[in-house]
Amino acid sequence: MASKSVKARKATRRTKAHGGRRARAAPGAKRWSQRVTRESNALDLKSGVFTLASPRAIALSLKRSALASRRRKTNPYRSALSMLTFYVNRAGRGLSVARRRKLERAKGELRAVFGKEASSS
Repeated sequence: MASKSVKARKATRRTKAHGGRRARAAPGAKRWSQRVTRESNALDLKSGVFTLASPRAIALSLKRSALASRRRKTNPYRSALSMLTFYVNRAGRGLSVARRRKLERAKGELRAVFGKEASSS
């Protein structure tokens, strides 16, 4: 019988010290991305902006929020695109294919409404 590695022994020691259970995160620690969306200095977003019907509607709402925000630290286009990218990245695998496609199209629409390049529709 081979002996346990040092790493395995330490892991066993840690779980035994807590009664065989792993330590849990603090109650509010799991929702840090929600807090970032709500309290960050990036933008003041309209509620439900990422669930709007069309990519153009999402882009226009982000543009309105970016132009109106007094909390942003960079230009409006960059702030809006950052918030959209942040949302897509944090949603991860929980995002349906259709919604992910809609949000990716919203990036192209955002470029178009800010006059950065032609729409990718």
